[in-house]
This record gives sequence, structure tokens and C-alpha cells, in this order.
Amino acid sequence: MFIGRKRELASLNKLYTSDKFEFAVIYGRRRVGKTALINQFIRDKKAIYFMGIESNAKQNLENFSKNILEYETGLQAETTFLSFQAALEYVFQLSEKERLVLAIDEYPYVAHSYKSFASTLQLLIDQYKEHSKLMLILCGSSMSYMEDHVLSYKAPLYGRRTAQMKIQPFDFADTCQYFKNFSDEDKACIYGIVGGTPQYLLQMDDKLSLEDNIKNTFLNPVSFLFEEPENLLKQEVREPALYNAIITAIATGASRMAEISTKVGEDTSVCSVYMKNLIGLGLIQKETPYGEKASRKSIYEIADNMFRFWYRFVPENHSIIARGAADLAYGRIKPYLSDYMGKVFEEICKEYLWKLLLCGEAPVEFHELGRWWGTDPSTHGQSEIDIMGEQDKNCALFGECKWTNEKVDVGILEKLVGRSRLFHYEKTQLYLFSKNGFTKGCMDMADGLGNVMLVTYPDILKSL
Repeated sequence: MFIGRKRELASLNKLYTSDKFEFAVIYGRRRVGKTALINQFIRDKKAIYFMGIESNAKQNLENFSKNILEYETGLQAETTFLSFQAALEYVFQLSEKERLVLAIDEYPYVAHSYKSFASTLQLLIDQYKEHSKLMLILCGSSMSYMEDHVLSYKAPLYGRRTAQMKIQPFDFADTCQYFKNFSDEDKACIYGIVGGTPQYLLQMDDKLSLEDNIKNTFLNPVSFLFEEPENLLKQEVREPALYNAIITAIATGASRMAEISTKVGEDTSVCSVYMKNLIGLGLIQKETPYGEKASRKSIYEIADNMFRFWYRFVPENHSIIARGAADLAYGRIKPYLSDYMGKVFEEICKEYLWKLLLCGEAPVEFHELGRWWGTDPSTHGQSEIDIMGEQDKNCALFGECKWTNEKVDVGILEKLVGRSRLFHYEKTQLYLFSKNGFTKGCMDMADGLGNVMLVTYPDILKSL
């Protein structure tokens, strides 16, 4: 079952129909669905698919040769080209007469095994591109390698690509397509605990309850997800222990650089280098109050839901999970799930607002959305706004999100109104998002104000 990626497939098909030489670079984190995307794209096309392996040049060349000859003859052959240059040149010659796709997956493994691969490819592209109908795809999971050695202006292949795609995890709307049997609430919770990474979504069973899914995966010492974050770090970075400590510090409440470095026991200068790498991997994000480009109030958060859930709940329960006490571990996690889902619900609400904007139905045509936090001059206390988006200096929207079983009461709306007045916009649009609806008092006040939209979680699901 292939889900989503409509824009990516449309872009690849547009390149394909040009009938001239095209060179697309596809990259993104492991498990995000790059290989599935390529296979879906080439399934009805003349294509040679080759996946590099973490081995030497001889083994990779043998495998590449087999893929080429299997395309040519439809049979498995033991013949091997004398060199990568000879193999690539043969493919370029094949594509002079007909449209042909060459997809090289896990390209960094190939390039590591044969150091001259990029230079050889550069030479052949320059030689054949004017008369070639080849569509070349290079794909890799090592994002730092792809950015530094393929996309960077210092790389041999710089200037040759005609497209690049950084594949991101699915959003909430696409994630919902995976699951037909989960309740509406469980769809949000599943997204909250594994995010939109396809390989993680496949570990979830929509015929089971949320509780059983958590027990079978995160709380099961033999499951794929139980060791996934640590395994992924080992594959991506050289010193996983320190990266692990930094993510743990953030997951357990440290959000500012000084707090994180204190908790980890390293200087801020050291932590900032590691933090930059984690941001590059899409695991951590740096956030500043909305409207402030550079701020001492910047905080760091875990960007990936699976990592956020794992680091929040698994390490502190590791010993009992290892002893098979999944029921006991879940009993310790359950009281905190609703609070954990608060941040997830904010992201789902932002996605809803973006959809309104893209469909031309947004009352405020914002440019970006974010959170705001700072000092309330009237109380001299700290204040926070879940969602804020500005159209211009005269118009903005403000949102508050509540993932609770109780209906949202008038007090929450009054608070949002007050916080919106910390800013001086002529026109404001307020959004109150609720998991389970609103009290009559809240609805009456919203009607009276005239600039308030009350949106329930079921409303969001209907819009997907």
C-alpha cells in the first residue's frame, strides 16, 4: 500500500516527461520512505535500480553490473563490468535511444567504496548530457553526506542536478490514511507517539488499542522501536553517547542552551556544535518567540514525535521494560499521555490553519505560524500564546489549543483575548481549538466578540 507523496511523484514525473537528461537528488532521514517513493515512480517505467551496500568497491560493482544486465536481458548474469566508469558509460549509451531511469539508492555507500565515483559520474554527465535521455536519481539517507558531497558547491556534481528533494515525514493528514480502524482520538495519539515516518507507522496495528500498540512496541524489549532511536544515532553520528545525553536532557525539561549544557555536563560551545547536527538530522528544532528573528529567549525542542515519546518515557522505565513488565511501565506512562499530547495537538491545529490558507479560506493570510512567549506588562509574569501568525502590521491571528476531555470554558477564551491585546493590531482573528468542544458560555462569548472561531478536533478531521 503506497500512501501520500503526490507532490513528489508529480515532480518526478514532470522531469521524466522532459525526455532530456535529468538528474534528481533525493535525500532524507532513514525510514522516511525514499526507497518506496523511487519504487513507486519507476514501477511502470524502463529503469535500472541499484542499491549500494556498506561493502567494498568490488562488491558494489558486481551488484551494479547484475542490475544493468538484468535490465538488458531480463536474466540474472554473473558478468561484471571492468570498472564503474565502464558500467555507467554503458547506461548512458543505452539512454541515447530511449528514456531510461537509473536510480542509485544509498549512494553514500557506493561513493565511500569507490572514491572516484562522483568524479567519474561528473565526467560522463558532461560528456553525454546533450544527447542523453537518461534520468539519473541519486538517493541517500546520510543527510550530511548528501548535502556536503552532492549538493554543496564544492562537490564534483555541483551544478549538474536538475532537481533535489528532501523527503520529510508525513503530516497528520497523510498519517491518518494509514489507519482506518483506529478511533479519531487514537489517530492523533498514534501520530503523537510515532510521528509521520512510514517505517514507524507500519509498526502500529489499527486492530489493537492504543495501549496495546504502546506495549507491543515501545515497552517490548524485542521490538523494532524499542532500540530504534539509539540505533539510528549510531548510524548517523560518531559519538552517539553525547547526542543521546543532549536529547535526554531536552526530553526531560531542559530547553535553553545553558540548561542543556549543565544537565549534560559539557560547555555550551560543545553542545551547540552537537545541537546543530541534531537540527540538521531533523531530530531537534530551535524555536524563538514569534516575530523575533534572534533572541536570547530561544529554546530547543525535540522535533520528531517518535524520538520525543521514546526519550520522554522509555529511559526512565528501561529497567522494568527489560524485565517484561509492560503493564507496569504503561501504568506509569498513562497519567502523562494527555499532557504529552498537548504539543502534538498544537501541530495538528497549525496544519489545519495552513490548509485553510492554501485553500483560500483563511480570514488572515499569514506568512508563517509560530508560538510566542514573553512578559505580560500588566502582570509582570510570563505569558504564552500557542499559535500566532501575522498578515501585516495591522492584522494577525492568535490561537489556543486544548487537548483535554473537558469542554473548553469561557475562562480560556478570556485569557486568549487578553493575550492578543499584548499586541496592537487593528484586526485580530482568534482561534480556540478543543478536543471535546466548548461550554455554552464560551460559545456565547465567541458569538458576542465576532472575531472568534471555535474549532473542535472532529472539525479538523472533517477538513482533512
